[in-house]
Amino acid sequence: MTKRDCGSVPVIQFYRYNPSFKGRDPAKVIWDALAKALVLYYPFAGRLREIQDGSRKLVVECTGEGVLFIEADADVRLEQFGELLLPPFPCIKELLFDIPGSSQVLNAPLLLIQVTRLQCGGFIFALRFHHAMSDAQGLVQFMTAVAEMARGHLTPSIPPVWSRELLEARSPPCPSFAHREYDVVEDTKGTLTPLDDMVHQSFFFGKREIAALRKHFPPHLRQKISRFDLLTACLWKCRMVALSPDPDEEMRIMCVVNARGTKSGLNLPEGYYSNAVAYPVAISTAD
Repeated sequence: MTKRDCGSVPVIQFYRYNPSFKGRDPAKVIWDALAKALVLYYPFAGRLREIQDGSRKLVVECTGEGVLFIEADADVRLEQFGELLLPPFPCIKELLFDIPGSSQVLNAPLLLIQVTRLQCGGFIFALRFHHAMSDAQGLVQFMTAVAEMARGHLTPSIPPVWSRELLEARSPPCPSFAHREYDVVEDTKGTLTPLDDMVHQSFFFGKREIAALRKHFPPHLRQKISRFDLLTACLWKCRMVALSPDPDEEMRIMCVVNARGTKSGLNLPEGYYSNAVAYPVAISTAD
């Protein structure tokens, strides 16, 4: 992975007051659990370096320098946030403070965590991690280990597996088919949405919304279609209506595909917490 491929990814989670947690400081509990989890996930306590051979490849130097941890107090209650508890979250800079120099790729902490205590007894857990270290599932595995340590477990339920060599490229690389996801797409007809002219809005699809979408299909097909296909088709159709491209124009859609599990044939071990995702593209005409 090169420097241009990776970046810092923010995560923010909200926790209501739990009476069983009375008298315990969430920042202290998370701090202690994080220290225990990092013993096993020690690469997160290191720093990224760049190999000095012209390849711009990144390596992790396990320096044990640790991660950044911030604790804070806010004079608000969780319910006061109201509809603001939707991305893009307007208070992210206050709840995930960007310590100067911490967001660079090289020689910077790989994790930044901030725990903000609220007046209602709840708290906000915010985290920023380098995508060079893990994908979303890898991060979930790490945070699950932290949660288990916070509950008193001595070891995580899923032991971590580093083993980056399992996904090393062949030398020389031997692609067996054209990877169209790396095509340079020119906006010759003006149908690509400029990134600086996009409206960001969040939509939550619960059981009611999914059921409403299924009603658009014949009864014998409604339960056979996966939620992934259902939502992808819905978003694709809405995008085509909004852009109104020529019926014969080539369009493409990219979705994240996880290489874990038995279907990929890679046989990655359980507990592998690095990046194991790809972004294949499906190409078709607009109609």
